[in-house]
Order: sequence, then structure tokens, then C-alpha cells
Amino acid sequence: MPVQKTPDLLKTILEHKAGEIRDRRAAISLANLKQQALDCPSGRGFTSALRQTIHTHAPAIIAELKKASPSRGVIRKEFHPGQIAQAFASAGATCLSVLTDIRFFQGSDAFLQHARDACVLPVLRKDFLIDPYQVFESKVIGADAILLIVAALSDLQLQELAGTAAELGLDVLVEVHDREELERGQMLRTPLIGINNRNLHTFEIDLDITLGLLPDVFPDRIVVTESGIHSRLELMRMRRLGVHAFLIGELFMQAADPGAKLRELIAE
Repeated sequence: MPVQKTPDLLKTILEHKAGEIRDRRAAISLANLKQQALDCPSGRGFTSALRQTIHTHAPAIIAELKKASPSRGVIRKEFHPGQIAQAFASAGATCLSVLTDIRFFQGSDAFLQHARDACVLPVLRKDFLIDPYQVFESKVIGADAILLIVAALSDLQLQELAGTAAELGLDVLVEVHDREELERGQMLRTPLIGINNRNLHTFEIDLDITLGLLPDVFPDRIVVTESGIHSRLELMRMRRLGVHAFLIGELFMQAADPGAKLRELIAE
């Protein structure tokens, strides 16, 4: 197994997350949570929604609802997930991503539930998943897909969490940042590869991270470029070079009208 180069902030987040999971297990047992998850209805099809949009030759936008981040602090003070989700759906988003981490991103499980209840779009739970407990929890709170960050997980953890997601009918977005992580992430039989253009050590963003890794992505995978799209020109450049799915958050969260900003980005 390759040695993981986990950034200091990520280590801090993961240590806190382990304690959070212990607290949640104490409140609701794994057996109880698992039964709740198995009783949940089928999801909305996150991957299939992306495929359908790409098939129409339109950009597949995963519009992210993010109140704050460790590097930027509070991004959007007036944060109403249901209203934002409705605006994204009306403006042409394919899917949603919702931050649920409380400590570092000021997120909430309730934010995901409110966003999903407000529209018909599939929703990704954006959090730091390290334990199968969180996968069952994701299903219970209404997620249609989960994020697995390769930098945060061993190969065994990746296999276990992806396997649990498959049992529950949850799609998986596997996030990578460099070639080693891409090789590890593609060991999973999941179709979505998210390439994070943000360096987790320096927080610098470089869209060439996606473009540099693109030739090594298996042809049966869908690439989702994450972070760094701030203009239509950048989006069109990515599309010309073969990237057709985009996870975009801060551009929308900083806008007075997130829906209008999305329309502007994808306007023909």
C-alpha cells in the first residue's frame, strides 16, 4: 500500500471526524442506523443524471451549497439551502453537492435534507467519510451519492466504503489530486473520478491539475473537475479538452443570485 501524504489540515479534520463518529454511534447504534438505511427508498441516480446531461452535449454542473470553508471563512452569510437548491434547479444544474461537515465548513445534515426536499435533483453528500457508519448515515439523511477522498483513506477503506455504498444504491465520487491518487482511485469500479484542482497543502488552485491527469483516466470513467472554475471561458476551455462535468461552489456562493450566476455560466 502506498504511503499517504495527508496534509496537516486534513489530518486535523479526520481526527475530529473520528471523535464525531464516536459521538454519533453513542446516540444511534450502527444496527439501528443500518436498518433505517435499508428501509430508505431508492435514490435519484446521481451518475445517471450526469451521463444524461453529457449525452445532450451540455455541461453537467454539480452546483455546490457551501456556507463556509477553512481557507475562506464564511462565504455566504445569508444561507438558505432550500431556496438556493430551487434556484440551482431552475437555472439548469444537473446535480447538487451539499457540505454537511459542521466543525470546519459550518455545514449540517439538515442543509442536505432541505436542499433535496426543495427540488428533484440528485444530491451528493460532501463530507469526510472514513467509516461505514457515515455511509449508512448518508443514505438515511437523503444523499444520492457520497464523496470519497483518496488522500484521506487507505486502499482498504476505499474498498469498504465503496462496497457499502454499492449495497445501499449510493453513487460514489472518488476525489483525487495527483497521479498516485488517481491510480489508487481507479482501482475502484466506480465510474466517477473527481479531480480536485485545489492543493490541500497550499490551497492554491490550478486547472491544469485536471488537464494533466486527464490522459491517464480510464475511458469508461466520467471526469468531474472540482474547484477553480470562475468564468465561462474556463468552462469552455475544459469542455474543448474533454471535460464535461463540473463541481462548482464558491463562484455561486459568492454571487448575489446563485441561480443567475449559473445561468450566465452555461448560457449558449
